[in-house]
Amino acid sequence: MLPDDPDKSARKIRNDIISRTNVSVGVVISDTFGRPFRKGQVNIAIGVAGVDPIKSYIGKTDMYGNVLRVTEIAIVDEIASAAELVMGKSSRVPITIVRGYEFSSHDSSISKITRSKKDDLFR
Repeated sequence: MLPDDPDKSARKIRNDIISRTNVSVGVVISDTFGRPFRKGQVNIAIGVAGVDPIKSYIGKTDMYGNVLRVTEIAIVDEIASAAELVMGKSSRVPITIVRGYEFSSHDSSISKITRSKKDDLFR
């Protein structure tokens, strides 16, 4: 069953880990997602705590010197998809530790990457 408030659940898990280990972590709660125009499903983030869900490259330049105008990476979705490779859909592995992604810890919400209804082409 999915949590009623995935961001709240992520915050609780994060706070419990920090209180037990004194280590600052980011928490991503994920679920399987079907994609328009693609076969197969991927895991995406449905709740986050302690990690910014999106990394913006707007205003930076690419390798050819072009200024990026719209590129924003849904970091937490990429983490969720990578974690699913280790967890397996039916392997009953409830958590995965992802190491190596450097992030600065701060309050966040999955709403930061959720499109508004007026900008959503599929609702």
